[in-house]
Amino acid sequence: MSKLSKQDPEIYKILNSELKRQQENLELIASENFTDGAILEAQGSVFTNKYAEGYPYKYRKSGDLDYNLYGRYYGGCEYIDESEKLAIERAKEVFGAEHANVQPHSGSQANMAAYYALLEPGDLVFGLDLSHGGHLTHGHPLSFSGKYFRIFHYTVEQETEVINYNRLKKWAKEEKPKMIIAGASAYPRKLDFAKFREIADEVGAFLMVDMAHIAGLIAAGLHENPIPYSDVVTSTTHKTLRGPRGGFILTRDKYRRDIDRLVFPGLQGGPLEHVILAKAVAFKLALTPEFKEYQANVVKNAKALSEALKTEGFRLVSGGTDTHLMLVDLRPKQVTGKKLERSLDKAGITVNKNTIPFDPEKPFITSGIRIGTPAMTTRGMGTDEMKKIASFIRRVAENIENEEEIIRVKSEVRELTSAFPLYEDIKYE
Repeated sequence: MSKLSKQDPEIYKILNSELKRQQENLELIASENFTDGAILEAQGSVFTNKYAEGYPYKYRKSGDLDYNLYGRYYGGCEYIDESEKLAIERAKEVFGAEHANVQPHSGSQANMAAYYALLEPGDLVFGLDLSHGGHLTHGHPLSFSGKYFRIFHYTVEQETEVINYNRLKKWAKEEKPKMIIAGASAYPRKLDFAKFREIADEVGAFLMVDMAHIAGLIAAGLHENPIPYSDVVTSTTHKTLRGPRGGFILTRDKYRRDIDRLVFPGLQGGPLEHVILAKAVAFKLALTPEFKEYQANVVKNAKALSEALKTEGFRLVSGGTDTHLMLVDLRPKQVTGKKLERSLDKAGITVNKNTIPFDPEKPFITSGIRIGTPAMTTRGMGTDEMKKIASFIRRVAENIENEEEIIRVKSEVRELTSAFPLYEDIKYE
């Protein structure tokens, strides 16, 4: 019996229940994934005991950083330094970046550092509207981004449901933003970073790319790399990258000192070195041929699932997907995102309700759901399983009030997930 089960049986029971939920359910939330056992091991290691304010390098007077100069405020960081150096160098190698900061605790904090490094409070920022696929940190009024900066929300075109770059250029010329954000949390099509750069250059703006959702695809060469076009790139390490929960920043050399100062001591104190240890493992895995094959399967499964959903009578925003996710318009089935999310959960299928562009419903109701394939692809599922999943979703959507049918779907979901085991070596019982 584990120490946790003896010392805190209540927490142990909750942990065991979550393991079972992950093992038995179909995880279709686009921003979630199942990380490797080696990453779980690294994150749960003795590195959690160490305080390490500062960096594994120090800046010389010239502005160059030097790994041989001591940059920590605490002693005993020699092995912490080795780990963080590896994480930095591997992140740079994966994405071809000049500089990497791997200390942000989350993607939101990475975004905050980018804002404050490049801008002054009150500067105008262009970000994709949340209801059109953007993120809270791209200018929502309750986010730091909306509170301390002026925001212009650009949108997708109503007819095509994709970004119209000519219209974006027109808006930028009229409004003169100080920074343009390229990135999204619910946009199923590829982003054209070259066009974003062209627009930014025309109006003298910084270009920040938030690649949190598509980092894994970029690492595998399945989406254009933003590094050659951007001033700063922010990301998470979970989602498609399949690492631990956390963030990181990639930037050009000329901005590295400003970024580093903003992350520490500007926004954070001691970095989570056990998480950085796990980030280093994730970046190494991202350099393998197996990772590239996995990402190709993620995209293949997404296309298969989107086509299967259309066959089942759903409408896909923008007609489909180029990436790992899709937005499903539920209006043809006369059901809301809120209601379907709850009913699918009863059937052992996890999704999130999501607004669709020009959604007539409120954000807490929504006309759509967001679906992604990274987690199910991690389990080894392929295109045949995507067809089954589309059928499950249709059956639940058409039988919202039919508890017997939902129970039947749940039984079939359990049968499917049992054929693709998850974390077999982890036992909490």
